[in-house]
Amino acid sequence: MVGTDTLVSVGLPVRNGAARLGGVVRSVLAQDHENIQLVISDNASTDETEEYCRDLAASDSRITYHRNPENIGLLNNFIRVGRLARGTFFRWVGDDDRLDPGCLSRSLRAFAEDERLVLVTTGVAYTGPDGVTASASYDGTGLRSDDPVERFGEMLRMLNESHLLIDPLYGLMRRVPVVDIPRRNMLREDEVFAAKLALAGPWGHVPEVLAHRNWRPERIGLVGRRLGVPGWQAYFSSTLQYLELLRLLREGDLTADQRRRARTAAHRMYARRQRRTVSHRGRKLVRLAGDLVGRTPGRPSAGS
Repeated sequence: MVGTDTLVSVGLPVRNGAARLGGVVRSVLAQDHENIQLVISDNASTDETEEYCRDLAASDSRITYHRNPENIGLLNNFIRVGRLARGTFFRWVGDDDRLDPGCLSRSLRAFAEDERLVLVTTGVAYTGPDGVTASASYDGTGLRSDDPVERFGEMLRMLNESHLLIDPLYGLMRRVPVVDIPRRNMLREDEVFAAKLALAGPWGHVPEVLAHRNWRPERIGLVGRRLGVPGWQAYFSSTLQYLELLRLLREGDLTADQRRRARTAAHRMYARRQRRTVSHRGRKLVRLAGDLVGRTPGRPSAGS
């Protein structure tokens, strides 16, 4: 039963974020759903994060602060903050994100309207390094289906579309079934986890922009270093993701027909990514060849 007294936990994993935390903390505490718990998991910060968070927790009983004595890694800190939470529902939030006051209550309303749901996403506005903010509206129905393979296929389809459409990792979830989903530290793990969420149950979506995130595109090698995975994974990230999805389907609770259909969806996503990768690398080689020709000694200049 979802009501005004339902406890909702918001998990905030952070490392060295003292300068960024003020805005997101204020936005969480300003939610119009009053029964909330803000859980901060500090991943052995070396700046003023610990002092700042201990002061916050002392000033507001809704805040729970935990400090890891050593850096346990980016993914493990996300997992840790989920396991520290106590709410019936749970949502992750980034240390420089912001939630509109009705973000949690509007998502809870969607859960109340459909008890099948394991996850409710909302519209998200993304601000890039250039200061430009963009968003998009998702109007699909596949993720609400009772068929796990239809949900799985829809999620994989969107992984090749714009990141603006939907972000399941920053939706409101039923805490118990979600935090127990096993996760593996690897590149594109967030996309694998999204596929696991799609198999876990139907999703709802609120087509209003109720959350705001800063979007900083990063080279995959840099992402790998932040995750602490071997450097070679950057060259095979799509293949490793594809193999992980196939392993998930082998071990999942699916019928033979469902497994066959799900594999077809995974093959389709992988093939499309490989075509895109080959095309991108081809364009890079053409530019590189042009640069080399332009630098060839003795080549006449444009003005000669």
